[in-house]
Amino acid sequence: HFEGGAKEARRSAGQWRERFGLPERFFLASARFVPEKNLLRLLDAFAVYRRRAGPDAWDLVLLGDGALRPAIERRIGRGDLAGHVVLPGFRQYDELPAFYGVAEAFVHASTTEQWGLVVNEAMAAGLPVIVSERCGCVPDLVRDGENGFTFDPFEVEELAGLMQRIAAMTDEQRRALGEAG
Repeated sequence: HFEGGAKEARRSAGQWRERFGLPERFFLASARFVPEKNLLRLLDAFAVYRRRAGPDAWDLVLLGDGALRPAIERRIGRGDLAGHVVLPGFRQYDELPAFYGVAEAFVHASTTEQWGLVVNEAMAAGLPVIVSERCGCVPDLVRDGENGFTFDPFEVEELAGLMQRIAAMTDEQRRALGEAG
């Protein structure tokens, strides 16, 4: 589902971007908007990344919804992130491959996570991943530098650095990470 759907979305990326209002280049995160998903810290790391990357910085798409949405919207509205974070809301299973297919990389920042099925989805879609070391899937799925990277979910600077590292790679390098996944 995710592999085939992502490949199809890449073939008509412009149409999908237009349909969902997606930026040209972006990191993707998909999670319930609850504290353990660590989305406010992800936004802080994204702000650091954007300051460092300058005008070539990618945007961020946060799929999902939940109780923290107002806090997330307030954080985005503070100025440094306005216009650079897209909140498409919760999406149905059949729509998800398109988001993965047109993203550049996937980020999962949870402070606690039994497994993290979204990481499987992202990897099946061929994306390089940046995954919190607190996710249960890390020992089985993520090989640092081979198919993605892991980080301490409480270290904003570390996550920002990994975002910068992935964004600085060539398309071929990112594609190789995604294929290794």
